[in-house]
Amino acid sequence: MSQYIPTIGIECHVQLKTKTKLFAAVGNDAREAPPNTLISHICLGMPGALPVLNKAAVELAIKAANALKTRPQHFSRFDRKHYFYPDLPKGYQISQLHHPIILGGHVDIEAGGEKKQIGITRAHLEEDAGKSTHPAGKDYSLVDLNRAGTPLLEIVSEPEIHSAEEAKAFARELYLLMKYSGVSEADLYYGNMRFDVNVSVSNTGELGNRTETKNLNSFRSVEKAVEYEIKRQTQLLEKGEEITQETRGWDDAKQKTFSQRSKEEAHDYRYFPDPDIPPVALDDEYIDKVLAGRTLSVDDMRSKVLSSGASKELTETILDNPVIAKFVLNLIDFGKDSKTVASAVQWVGQLAPKIAIDYGKTQDELNLKADKILTLAEMLAANQLSSTQAKAIFTQIILNDVEPAKYAEENDMLQVSDAGALEEIVGRVLAVNAKAADDVRRGEMKAIGFLVGQVMKESAGKANPGMVKQLIKDKLS
Repeated sequence: MSQYIPTIGIECHVQLKTKTKLFAAVGNDAREAPPNTLISHICLGMPGALPVLNKAAVELAIKAANALKTRPQHFSRFDRKHYFYPDLPKGYQISQLHHPIILGGHVDIEAGGEKKQIGITRAHLEEDAGKSTHPAGKDYSLVDLNRAGTPLLEIVSEPEIHSAEEAKAFARELYLLMKYSGVSEADLYYGNMRFDVNVSVSNTGELGNRTETKNLNSFRSVEKAVEYEIKRQTQLLEKGEEITQETRGWDDAKQKTFSQRSKEEAHDYRYFPDPDIPPVALDDEYIDKVLAGRTLSVDDMRSKVLSSGASKELTETILDNPVIAKFVLNLIDFGKDSKTVASAVQWVGQLAPKIAIDYGKTQDELNLKADKILTLAEMLAANQLSSTQAKAIFTQIILNDVEPAKYAEENDMLQVSDAGALEEIVGRVLAVNAKAADDVRRGEMKAIGFLVGQVMKESAGKANPGMVKQLIKDKLS
């Protein structure tokens, strides 16, 4: 039997970072707002209501096109998509079917140690619908229209993804692109980015029937939903059964998809051009003006952090934390000596997010001061501190904004690097640990670790361990 090949396409709804909705002067941040408080006659489609396109949303779409390595279309147009649902009071959604604002582009990913380019079919502006909730144990549903009219950019990939790992990598890279280009807050917890994954498997060389698993809001759920669907569909085909083309949901607790509704027939949404909203005409001069002064791309940021000596894993960890990433880039520019910058980047990238969690602080509340952190790194490089002490002082810097040299002195943390003083301590330790000293003389170098530990104990942890080890070797050679 020939191998079944999975094919995956991903659609992502990105909430644009505008102050107001797509067609109404109503607040766009519904995260903590009471239900049905961010609505107007335009959101409800009341008679005589005239929507006006939000200019900021268009400008963010231009930035999104640039992040996707393409240019926006000079001509785009809005259409009405008609369907009935309680959270859509107008009876239609304003979207872009025939003339989207973005065509083409691509996202570069790395999965399984290989780099790959995933094409973008299109990206179009549209308004969101409201939200229906279904209270447990009740025989009714509740509708919150705060999200109705929220500006979205729906980004559709080409079906060029062929594994769960690639799907996760695409979702994460798209998140980074939208976050760092300023297009979206990209807060997955609040649904600022939601992923729909289309999966089919086939061993015939042609695409099989696909399923669409909707409203995934984490990279892990994207990966696991694709993984589950590939396995489920392959098992059905191996039994000689057919795949039902349908919409499915994701049960995170059970780590499995479940059937929601059949999609055997395409719905007739009765699309037609929206009569109230003029077409969007963009010229190159306006596009370039919007893109002027843009910040570093994700690729440039990744290269810059890697150039500091950070590992690939640490670099990706840093990029996952925008506050930390911004500081690290400034730190690299601020520092001169590559060794101290590398140490500082390591601390900030690995320790700062963990310290924030441990002490119940946001990353914005951390005292990330480049001069103090680099001074600390210089003290470590000069053997004035042990790595353990340096990490402890780093914690104090970002929590309490201490001066590293002053704090180290006041807390008796400075290492002893004076050869004369250390020789005296080493001599005493060797005298009372004659057996371990003899073991080292016979070439049993494991014993040297014990002797170094004894010297550290004798010096109250202030001896320079590197110097101590060398002194012991010199005396016993």
